[in-house]
Amino acid sequence: MLTNKVPEQDVHDLFTRVAPKYDLMNNIVSLGIQKSWRKKFLRQLDLNKNSICLDLCCGSADSTIDLAKKAKLVTGLDFNQEMLKIAQKKIRQKQLQSKIKLIAGDAMNLPFAANSFDCVTICFGLRNVPNAAKTIQESYRVLKPGGQFAVLEMSQPTNALVKLGWQAYFKIFPYFAKLTHGNIKDYQYLSKTSKEFLSAEQLKKLLEQNGFTRVAVTKLTYGAGAIHVGCKD
Repeated sequence: MLTNKVPEQDVHDLFTRVAPKYDLMNNIVSLGIQKSWRKKFLRQLDLNKNSICLDLCCGSADSTIDLAKKAKLVTGLDFNQEMLKIAQKKIRQKQLQSKIKLIAGDAMNLPFAANSFDCVTICFGLRNVPNAAKTIQESYRVLKPGGQFAVLEMSQPTNALVKLGWQAYFKIFPYFAKLTHGNIKDYQYLSKTSKEFLSAEQLKKLLEQNGFTRVAVTKLTYGAGAIHVGCKD
């Protein structure tokens, strides 16, 4: 089942265009609260100085860098070279080259052997892949037994008032393009995928259907975002 019906090449081209201002756009789409969400996300991961991690759809490497502060080694994977160039620059600035490796690749067809990683993460990326189930299946395959798969993503508020406000926000959101001199259609895409992605309950079920157990869900900001953490037994 396709969870993102926008052609993959179109999504790739979009991220090539927005790469220089991606961090700003991410702050806008999450109303500036994505940084606090990331902190909560990191606290839920069972990492130590020996952990080997994979960060999917790593983008500009914010989550990759966060992981490297707690883990031994982190591989960041993304399908867009322009995003990876920005990520590499940030990693050099943080002097984390010895702990982070970046590669271009497909989250639905990972170039790694089975049972390779202690933890696999994906932050604000699952809604952009054509088939979320394939990404989840591949994450399960490359995880070691006992490993964690963790997702930080936009979600659907369940409170009626919050949901109404959220929907209204996404109607005006594309017009923020003027603030960053961006393309209004790019903002419309981000708005659309945020509104139409799986609910927290649906994503939990999808993780369980693909082998993950003890799936814990933490809803963020009245359900506007969600953290899912599942285990491979």
